[in-house]
Amino acid sequence: MMSNSYLSHNTIVSAYGFDSANAIHQISNEVSGLQLTEDPTILPQPFFSSRVSGEALEEKYDLLNPQERHTRLEKMLLVSLSKTISASNMELTDRVGLLISTTKGNIDVLEQESPFPEERVYLSALGATIQRHFGFQNQAIVLSNACVSGVLAIAVAKRYISEGRFDHVFVVGGDLVTQFILSGFNAFQALSDTPCRPYCKTRSGINIGEVAASVLVTNDTSNLVAESVKVLGEASCNDANHISGPSRTGEGLFRSATNALHQAHLQADEIDYISAHGTATLFNDEMEAIAFNRAGLQETPLNSLKGYFGHTLGASGLLETIIGMHSLHQNTLFASKGFQELGVSRPLNIIERTTKKPIKTFLKTASGFGGCNTAAIFQKVGD
Repeated sequence: MMSNSYLSHNTIVSAYGFDSANAIHQISNEVSGLQLTEDPTILPQPFFSSRVSGEALEEKYDLLNPQERHTRLEKMLLVSLSKTISASNMELTDRVGLLISTTKGNIDVLEQESPFPEERVYLSALGATIQRHFGFQNQAIVLSNACVSGVLAIAVAKRYISEGRFDHVFVVGGDLVTQFILSGFNAFQALSDTPCRPYCKTRSGINIGEVAASVLVTNDTSNLVAESVKVLGEASCNDANHISGPSRTGEGLFRSATNALHQAHLQADEIDYISAHGTATLFNDEMEAIAFNRAGLQETPLNSLKGYFGHTLGASGLLETIIGMHSLHQNTLFASKGFQELGVSRPLNIIERTTKKPIKTFLKTASGFGGCNTAAIFQKVGD
């Protein structure tokens, strides 16, 4: 018999602070975490970004009494996951798994001034470090599939539980604002010199941000938090269109969304809102508009949270799913920050103002380099 999967205890480490409540409060008030940043060690010109306070991070990290040195990303992951594990009060038996989602991991150890050996850049080393700190009995599984990594990690956790491999899986994800990341997007001419405006006619590209986020995926309903959700369906599809350019027909995202709906036994009009990828690049936003129209979701309220955090790469899907959990619990549709006028060729129902509304289901989507696409559908637990 297949087990149901639920998302429960969660922690967001971001520019807003070191728990989910701080982030949700600021988003509810439509306060962006993006700030103009001048850091020539990362990028020669000023850039808009959302970054975790280094000083505050050190204070939270020191409370963990670490027994070895950790990189900045590892510190963020440890602080987030420590709080989630502690809140769950769960013993880390052999029935508990650990999934880590990231796009570039410890990429900053390759910078000249890094005090860490280059071997720390390997994702397996990152996984072993997190596993060792907490004493997980199972080897960490590191999932790195471009910008769908965060949503895909939730889907994989759900599959492990449904197959009976684990009863519980802690999922933690994170990425940094680094020289490598910013120089790459700058080379694509994809960075915006203003706060990003997903789906807006005046958008000019992305901002890069950093977070660490964690959540417990479990089959146990006895200790769920108030904002818990049930995973109804999930699907992934790679359309293999181009190494960096999304499909012009939205094929991969269309198939992911419709297959997730099929698995969830829902019709498009039963989705209360879409937490979309929405990077604010011309090609991504247009692709999503085409895919959502093909799937019959063009009238469903939709937001992108990139205007609050920027694009947090391999953490974005996990971060935005956690925010979706709180959105359902609060019966609140959060505004798509920065949007003013529709700038895609197909109709979309962009959430322009934070609005109270009874909601119980949402669709989370993500798309990334190499043609990868993932969609997952969640339902409020209770009422």
